[in-house]
Amino acid sequence: MEKKRQTSLIPADENKGTDPAQKEKKLSIYEYEEKYVRRQNVRGARVFIGLLAGVIGVFIGWCLFSFTMQLWEVHPYAGYAAAAVSVVLFLLVFVVPLVRILRSDYFITNVTDVRAGSAKRHNRKVRRNIAEKMVDFHDSVNGAGWYDGAVIAELRAALRANSDAGIKEALTALYKGKVKKTAKDIIFRCALKSAAYSTVSQSSRTDALLVAVVNLQMIKDIVFLYGFRPSDARLVKIFGAVVRNALISFGLGSLQIGNAVIKTMGDAANTIPFLGTAISALIDSSIQGLTNGTLTAVIGFQTIRYLNREYRLQNLLDGIEVAETQEELEETCTEIRDELKRRPVRAAQRA
Repeated sequence: MEKKRQTSLIPADENKGTDPAQKEKKLSIYEYEEKYVRRQNVRGARVFIGLLAGVIGVFIGWCLFSFTMQLWEVHPYAGYAAAAVSVVLFLLVFVVPLVRILRSDYFITNVTDVRAGSAKRHNRKVRRNIAEKMVDFHDSVNGAGWYDGAVIAELRAALRANSDAGIKEALTALYKGKVKKTAKDIIFRCALKSAAYSTVSQSSRTDALLVAVVNLQMIKDIVFLYGFRPSDARLVKIFGAVVRNALISFGLGSLQIGNAVIKTMGDAANTIPFLGTAISALIDSSIQGLTNGTLTAVIGFQTIRYLNREYRLQNLLDGIEVAETQEELEETCTEIRDELKRRPVRAAQRA
């Protein structure tokens, strides 16, 4: 007996998965504003970034100063040497990563219809800058393996052709492919470092210092990998998480978690000399290492989530038709006026 053929009442076109990005590209600027734009205090966010960066810097400086004073008590010359090393380390592990993060480009996505046009022009420049940085890094650094060579070739061709659509397509392919994998590798390595340092170190101050340094370095590497940083409002949350991780790491060293666990194991271990103390130290270090490594991974994934979201939003904003406003017209007129003022200077230089 023949089996009856089951027919579907759903049209064939609807059986296929629908790309949500295609739906979102059809949004108007007002729908985009209603769905994605949130009220933000830009100046307040910048102030908070400065405050949190200052807290991180003071904390790292305090830890380095404490180590210097310990060596000073041993011998003054050792204190002088430690002070010089501490200054160099402070510049390398805090100032340099912080400056590189803050000086990186960022997309403007939290805009209303009034500023949408200027935001789109800004984002277009940022995309081109990102593409140029990726191509230069891929060509100048051998064996880095951060980017896909075939996609970089497409990106290079799009830059030469001055094709904004080609740049967007190549960047999207990189962020969905090789860049995503490389970012996870960076997070994994930094989480392992944070866990290993906490396991080896028996000082809460050293743990907190190393966790703060590793977290800051990880954020800097991810920002460099993507070619842009999160917006100010997102960066406040990331820096706040770094401060939280450092404080948690500092607190773990003084909680003696392992001692509480040891008491639940009974008095059997204490009958053997040094066994109870060894197990306690092992449990303390392992719990601290696991906690610090997990918190580091959380910051890393939070950073790439913010970056991916803001890249997707600027892509959506770029696909929306926006009428030029009076303010944007005035900006264009100002740019033309400035260019006309520079032309006589250029002509004089050529002469």
